[in-house]
Amino acid sequence: MQKYDIIVVGAGHAGCEAAAAAANMGSKVLLITMNMMNMAQMSCNPSMGGVAKGQIVREIDAMGGYSGIVTDRTMIQFRMLNRSKGPAMWSPRAQNDRVLFSLEWRSMLENTKNVDFWQDSVVNIIVKNEKIAGVKTGLGFDIKCKAVILANGTFLNGLIHIGEKQFSGGRMGDSASISLTERLVDLGFIASRMKTGTPVRVDGRTLDFSKMDEQPGDAVPGKFSFTDTPALINQRSCWLTYTSGQVHDILRTGFDKSPMFTGRIQGKGPRYCPSIEDKIDRFSSKERHQLFIEPEGWNTVEYYVNGFSSSLPEEVQFSALRKVKGFGKAKFFRPGYAIEYDYFPPDQLNFSLETRRIEGLYFAGQINGTTGYEEAAAQGMMAGINAHLKIRKEKEFILKRSDAYIGVLIDDLITKGTEEPYRMFTSRAEYRILLRQDNADQRLTRLSNEIGLATKQRFEVAEEKYRRVNDFSLFLHAFSVKPTQINRLLSEKETNEIVQKQKASTILLRPQLFLQDMIDHIEEIRVYAHDHGFLNREIVEETELMIKYESYIVKEQELVDKHANLENFSLSGDFEYAKLTSLSHEAREKLNKVKPRTIGQASRISGVSPADISVLIVYLGR
Repeated sequence: MQKYDIIVVGAGHAGCEAAAAAANMGSKVLLITMNMMNMAQMSCNPSMGGVAKGQIVREIDAMGGYSGIVTDRTMIQFRMLNRSKGPAMWSPRAQNDRVLFSLEWRSMLENTKNVDFWQDSVVNIIVKNEKIAGVKTGLGFDIKCKAVILANGTFLNGLIHIGEKQFSGGRMGDSASISLTERLVDLGFIASRMKTGTPVRVDGRTLDFSKMDEQPGDAVPGKFSFTDTPALINQRSCWLTYTSGQVHDILRTGFDKSPMFTGRIQGKGPRYCPSIEDKIDRFSSKERHQLFIEPEGWNTVEYYVNGFSSSLPEEVQFSALRKVKGFGKAKFFRPGYAIEYDYFPPDQLNFSLETRRIEGLYFAGQINGTTGYEEAAAQGMMAGINAHLKIRKEKEFILKRSDAYIGVLIDDLITKGTEEPYRMFTSRAEYRILLRQDNADQRLTRLSNEIGLATKQRFEVAEEKYRRVNDFSLFLHAFSVKPTQINRLLSEKETNEIVQKQKASTILLRPQLFLQDMIDHIEEIRVYAHDHGFLNREIVEETELMIKYESYIVKEQELVDKHANLENFSLSGDFEYAKLTSLSHEAREKLNKVKPRTIGQASRISGVSPADISVLIVYLGR
């Protein structure tokens, strides 16, 4: 077979974004997957986004990735979560058609120049002088390349558990990858085990939705991509119901056969998305738990029972679920199951996601101990970018914590490591007000364009958008509103009327008032906005956010600038921490293991105290 620049192993969310990024930057890419019908398969719930995850999808899109576009094209529902909170917490979430999502991803990759495909497994990587030379496949092919990105998901020695049954598999219906972990361990990598799970799937024709609470999409649905993707017109509802004490009692009858409680599962599961048996065991005083009933697509009766992940015997799962309101006559497509798989603790990686041990080898996705499509896709994109830059001997591309949630994700993995499936939350980011979902293009499109991923057209569109936002904001700061122009609106909004002229931007600071209200009620603002092309919904919302939260944004940027000083103190990869006896023993041990790039990174390592940081700063100052 021909030689490639980059081989991507695995066509899940990480592998697909890795292949797209590297190919669009100009590398010749081979994407190897065991089943081409399952590209970017939604193995768990059929949705994208959510709290903090939605921000990641928008960041991927702002940089020229495909996840946001595919999500928009296959949505069946859209909701902006946390609207009742500040904009730093707003998080877009989409319900997707599972089958169309995978097909759309495949179509986009097939129409991406520089991407080739090969249906096979990878059983070994070929290494020469501690540098990648290629891969060996299950069909016996040796394929040469300059870099390899491993995006194996849950397939490395995957083991599926249902009650006392267990069998090999990367997910239900797909074979596991058996030998690759052992080859990597032979090369000196450290591997461990993790566990995740998925719920029962049910026949929607047998559910009584009248006994559940409807969860419709937003009246005016948004989208993920900053490109001109189609607007969502029709939507399908999700539904909310609850477990009960009776349901819990039935589930407990299967605890003696649960692989979680009998010790057959050794890997740690996701703390923030536990199985139903784990919930009722850990929170035994709680009388009920929420279950979200989610449609799997436009033209299917299959529903996903979000909140009912389980590895209990199937008869226990079915008996318990039939006691849930609306499930009395439910028929099941398949039981829930747990899957245990190998991962490689991410402190064995550089910030580029290249392994420290083998040059040209990159890890992305669940192989690094993360959970979630969005976290995986972000890592895949970054690995694809950096593999491309590496083989062209260009500087690696690293996002800071103040740049993006993607920067927070990778910094957390490399600096802190993880012993349980890592999931992104807004609380993990120090600079949430700066890292909003609405301004991802402002933060990242220019950076991506500079390295050759985001197109010139994308960059110009983003620049024009924020030029308009800035101009509209300047107008509102300068325009004075008379009492006669605004008092009727203020009265309707149940806020105090004004007695003299006030700047439009000052009035807009009132929480009861929205910029669209002022456009609708004040002719001068409406005419100016119309004449200058500011009536676009995105421009109006962004301008409003910039004005309402200006003081908070300024304060947070000052905090970023202050902390940036620590990031400017570089640390050599061969720094001999053992010789600095003024450091605590734990700090020397942790610093030597992580090998931080900067003082800022060192300060985020668990076990490194402020006193230890002071020692390093004094030493570097000398």
